Amino acid sequence: MIERHVIEPKRILQLVTCNNIEAMHLLHYTKLGQASKFASEMLLRMSTLRKDPPILTLFTKDACILCEEAKEALIPYKHRFTLQEVDITLPENSIWFERYKYDIPVFHLNGQFLMMHQVNFKILEKRLAKLEQELNQRT
Repeated sequence: MIERHVIEPKRILQLVTCNNIEAMHLLHYTKLGQASKFASEMLLRMSTLRKDPPILTLFTKDACILCEEAKEALIPYKHRFTLQEVDITLPENSIWFERYKYDIPVFHLNGQFLMMHQVNFKILEKRLAKLEQELNQRT
């Protein structure tokens, strides 16, 4: 049986504007069909309307050499996003541990899967350029 999460629109707005890990969890549940269609639409709409740089989330753990190499490889791009690290070994991140324990480093851009195992510059550049273009069209 799938557990349904009822999330008030006001709470969704708070999560998105705070730009925190809870919003990512909400988006994850939404993708699993465990939250409302409204929640998914609101998260995506709010994340694209923000003028803050996009959030690049790195799912990692202690002593991850590949993760450190990936962070170093991202240095030339760091002015184009905010890097947020999620330690998948923490109890509150168990959902990410189960999903990515054999695949780190894993990256999400604005809450959506981007790449895993290593930095793929072609994918990263394409997605960043698309977000930047969308932002420029709105302003």
